[in-house]
This record gives sequence, C-alpha cells and structure tokens, in this order.
Amino acid sequence: MNEYFPTVVQVIPLDNFHVQVFFDDGKIVDYDATNDLKAEIMAPMRDIENFKNACTVMNGTLAWDISGKWDEADCVDIDPFTLYELEEINDMIA
Repeated sequence: MNEYFPTVVQVIPLDNFHVQVFFDDGKIVDYDATNDLKAEIMAPMRDIENFKNACTVMNGTLAWDISGKWDEADCVDIDPFTLYELEEINDMIA
C-alpha cells in the first residue's frame, strides 16, 4: 500500500500574509498564516517584507527561515499534511 506523502515544491508569499503552496502532484492551496503570526516566534514575520523574504521551502514543506541562515533546524514549518488538506485553488491560478 503506497500512501502519498505530500511534498511542497514551491511557495509564493502574498501581501496579505497568505501563501500559495504548490505540491509535487500539482495541487495548489492557499495557506492563511495570520493565526501563525500570533506566536511569539513569528513576531519578526509580522512585517510583510520579513514575512515574504523568509518564506521558503524547507524539509519539503512551507517554512519561514527565522535565523536568516537557511538552517533547516532553525525554521518554523507547517506540517505538509495540514497544508495538503486545504481546499485546492488550482482553478484560481492563471
């Protein structure tokens, strides 16, 4: 039995603290990070430019590089299964 393990291949941070998340099987979702910004560790990301510049793919999922050193051990990342369960927005992408 092969179960699909969702792997994020690209992220596009938007000006409204949302991120378009692209998976290796072609699925695209919109992740609203506004609740994440309430956590103290995410305080630097409350600035939209920091949010967008630190947003990346690490460990096969959406992450924010908190340290600026691109260290996979020093990032805030979102469980790829949580992201994959979001509603698909493929039809909204031009």
